[in-house]
Amino acid sequence: MANKQDKLVLRLERFFPYRLSILSNKISSIIADTYKDKFAISITEWRIMAVLGEFPDISADEISARTQIEKSLISRSVSKLLKRKLIDRDMAEDDRRRSMIRLSDTGNAVYEEIVPLSYQYERALLECFSETEQDQFSHLIDRLYEHANSL
Repeated sequence: MANKQDKLVLRLERFFPYRLSILSNKISSIIADTYKDKFAISITEWRIMAVLGEFPDISADEISARTQIEKSLISRSVSKLLKRKLIDRDMAEDDRRRSMIRLSDTGNAVYEEIVPLSYQYERALLECFSETEQDQFSHLIDRLYEHANSL
């Protein structure tokens, strides 16, 4: 029987997945603060709108797959965005059980205001790296993402 001294201890504050999660939450919260007060949009709602800004007319399932947000959260946020008329939803022509979602005119106007703020924050966040380091960091994130998918 191993004694207490041999116990393997997880140093959470140095554990990479935890650090990455905390950093992601911190970054998302700071960006959300730039649009939360003016537009009253949650992080999940903004992620949905961001996906729709790039990929209009997709289903909630496709949004979930692209954002890695569980379907129940997507569904609640889509309902809120529909009530606020920030998105529109129609039934898919090829499958009446599936709806296609897109930004409304109002949603597009909000999207067009938030995107420059998001890019501005990204630039400010990455300014602690040189241009070469930014390229390397982007490449490393891509590699890590692909590797995680293969595990």
